[in-house]
Amino acid sequence: MKQLARRATRIASKLGRSWPTSSDHRAAVGGMWDQMGQFQFEFLAGEGLAPEHFMLDVGCGSLRGGVYFVKHLQAGHYFGIDASARLLDAGRRELERAGIADKRPALVADRNFGLAKLGQSFDFALAQSVFSHLPFNPIARCITEIERVLKPGGRFYATFFANPGPRLRTDAITVTANVPLEVYPDRDPFYYDPDLFAWLCAGSELDFEYRGDWGHPRGQHMMVFTKRGAPAS
Repeated sequence: MKQLARRATRIASKLGRSWPTSSDHRAAVGGMWDQMGQFQFEFLAGEGLAPEHFMLDVGCGSLRGGVYFVKHLQAGHYFGIDASARLLDAGRRELERAGIADKRPALVADRNFGLAKLGQSFDFALAQSVFSHLPFNPIARCITEIERVLKPGGRFYATFFANPGPRLRTDAITVTANVPLEVYPDRDPFYYDPDLFAWLCAGSELDFEYRGDWGHPRGQHMMVFTKRGAPAS
């Protein structure tokens, strides 16, 4: 089981590869297509995501969650960014299959979190199973760029594997969820101490909140970055 879990994680992290069949884009983002898509949507809807809000989906892949968000949001209010143009093309096919391509979602291929070029500020942003595959410096870049595009009062939700302690450790830890999965401090899949993100936000316009376990089927925890200031009325 551990070998299967590691293989699934490696597949999910190699977003630039060529997929031989039309359905493999669903496996490329970690599988559990229907379950995880609906899970993401129901969580953000419970957090207050409304049709009139603007949403940014970081690492949206082939729109496992995006299909649900696009259905929910007003036309032109969903923005997805991903490193893989191939996965975004697969996401466009998913939107056509669902009959919602006319809702004009913006899908942009970018490896460096160039969010300002989107020309939009956001009420909600989400990075689902992105930070679990990245070393810390790209994560810091992502959060820095997020700070620039969130509206006052806007929230950025990000999942990650949490270090249960002690803070100074170099060993792998096993996350037990639907399958056991080994995660590491220095290679993919990564784990991080939650306090590292609180430190990163010190002196910024972002407040950090560690939510912890939110029922993720693969044991990832949730954290929230909120931009200071009252939302526009």
